[in-house]
Amino acid sequence: MAKEYSPFTPGVPVPIEFFVGRENEITEIVTKVAKSASMKTLERVFITGERGIGKSSLCRMAVRIAEEKHEVIGLHVFLGGVTSLEEMVRRIFERLLQESRDRSWFDGVKGFLGNHIKEVGLFGVSLAFDAPQRDLSQAVSDFGPTLRKLLSRIGAQRKGLMIVLDDLNGLAGSNAFANWLKSLVDEIATARDPLPLTLVLAGLPERRRQLLETQPSLDRVFDLIAIRPFDEAQTKQFFQHALQKVNVAVTPEALNIFWQFSGGYPVFLHEIGDAAFKADTDGTIEKRDALDGVISAAKVIGAKYIEPKVLAAIWSERYRGILRKITPVEAPHEFTRFTKAELMGRISPEEAKVLDNFLQKMKRLGVIHQSAEMGKGHYQFTSALYALFFLLQAAP
Repeated sequence: MAKEYSPFTPGVPVPIEFFVGRENEITEIVTKVAKSASMKTLERVFITGERGIGKSSLCRMAVRIAEEKHEVIGLHVFLGGVTSLEEMVRRIFERLLQESRDRSWFDGVKGFLGNHIKEVGLFGVSLAFDAPQRDLSQAVSDFGPTLRKLLSRIGAQRKGLMIVLDDLNGLAGSNAFANWLKSLVDEIATARDPLPLTLVLAGLPERRRQLLETQPSLDRVFDLIAIRPFDEAQTKQFFQHALQKVNVAVTPEALNIFWQFSGGYPVFLHEIGDAAFKADTDGTIEKRDALDGVISAAKVIGAKYIEPKVLAAIWSERYRGILRKITPVEAPHEFTRFTKAELMGRISPEEAKVLDNFLQKMKRLGVIHQSAEMGKGHYQFTSALYALFFLLQAAP
């Protein structure tokens, strides 16, 4: 049968029409935007969660709702590869240009940014913000007043700003960034003129820790929203909703397999779902399709998400045998923790000979660490993504 396109989008934020769940988190963010727009206050949020948990998709959805319901300008700014405050500010204003084009307030934005706007691309269909370094440095120093001036140019057309700074890998360890954030918050809080701004940071837990090590007071400044994996009901709802959009049915047995092997992590939901969608030939994803999808997804996940140094270190068949037995398929939702004693009961005598070396090597690689709270002999994966990959490797 002829099938529509796959509703799953591995590796990229989920399209708005396929977004499912996270109602509580979105409500919390949008409520802050509403308060900022109506009371002209500064609201601050830090969204954190493991790699692939859906932070960017959540931010994208929250921006869309905030724009529609509360008449703010929403800017979702990706900072991948950015290591300087000047480049950060340039990307913010470039995003402002791109989001304002064909909007009623574009003339105000255009007048505000002046002659720093240029058309780019083969046919000049995109706009770029091209300002000299000295102007960018000044914008970094005067970021709060600059945003006030922007809103005054727009007038009553928009009630405030929502700026999402996503992917902080290059900035989180920077003293300049941490201190800039603290100074920005202090300046806005003590200024005579209010600034209706909702500032959202999105990053991995370790990026947040880096920021707090440099500027501990930011812990009090930013309200924390920690994104967790989907639960069983949310996972099944996700698959039913996505497949319904493309007129594909899914059986309860297949949904159980999707839940069992995804652990509720969106990054795996999309990989497994996409693989199962391609395996299906009759418009109904059944148990066999789901299992084929799991096996195919395991190969993709290994190539995409498990660092080459880890795969190289476990090339030994005995090491791989141990990894396949760390997480028993019959108890997949206890996948992040294990004990040496339990593992000894599942591995072969040959594998037991190299177990100590294996554990030491995995600790050095940062794959596992000893669980201090549980005591000697207890281990935990440093990322659930590692654990889920090895669970997928054990699929039938």
